[in-house]
Amino acid sequence: MQEESYRRDELLAAKIRRDVLALLRHRGYGHVGGSLSLVETFAVLYGGQLRHDAKNPRWDGRDRIVLSKGHAGPVMYSALAEEGFFPREWLMTMNDGGTRLPSHTDRLKTPGVDMTTGSLGQGTSTAAGIAYALARRGSESHTYLIVGDGELNEGQCWEAFQFIAAKGLSRCIVMIDDNKKQLDGTCEEVMRPFDIEAKMRSFGFCTQKVNGQDIRAVDDAITRAKGHAASANCIVLDTVKGAGVPYFESAYMNHSMKWNNDEINKATDEAIAQLDGFIEGREA
Repeated sequence: MQEESYRRDELLAAKIRRDVLALLRHRGYGHVGGSLSLVETFAVLYGGQLRHDAKNPRWDGRDRIVLSKGHAGPVMYSALAEEGFFPREWLMTMNDGGTRLPSHTDRLKTPGVDMTTGSLGQGTSTAAGIAYALARRGSESHTYLIVGDGELNEGQCWEAFQFIAAKGLSRCIVMIDDNKKQLDGTCEEVMRPFDIEAKMRSFGFCTQKVNGQDIRAVDDAITRAKGHAASANCIVLDTVKGAGVPYFESAYMNHSMKWNNDEINKATDEAIAQLDGFIEGREA
């Protein structure tokens, strides 16, 4: 990754993280942990890896993103807003009546969203179908399937993975957000995942495991996956739920939180101020 590209993606990541915090602070509740763990991934995708056109969201030559863990909508919305798919002011309407930004992503409401998601596991199958259809058409577009580690409890995921591998859908890049937690505890406590990397290899995927909070590592992994056409591709993102803000990283139940006390509001305001300072310094 060239230094200029790294700095661009790092700046975009700061903006996305700031926006996620600001919209959830305004809303008063929401899925903060699994949104923050994906900030760097979305910064790398929209920063250069993803073929897209904000002025023409339905451009046929675009790459597709299926955010199977649809509750992480805040991170996708923030990335889309920063890329100009819609005004940033929309972010403060998330979950309002009549909003274009529901809590879980909806392709019929939000410009730039390719697939409606939220029922965990189902996004894996729809992504497989999208990738298969694109392959049948001879398209060079990639489909990025972003799925949570807790979501892998759903058997449907493994059926979809088997299909992706069996059909050799190398342009469907599976990205697993391995942030170690889910709704009601750690993944180890709820249902031990064992070795996700080894499991994906056993299903026929060329699998990489990288630090999901390292922009360079994520970018390099995507580049390698794009260059590997011999089999299906998977990137296991070793992440931290609530990444980038110590208060949220250390909160045990940080899947979804409420902004209902001085402590969380103060921590959020301080984090936003720090991110604003970083952004202003980079843009000066």
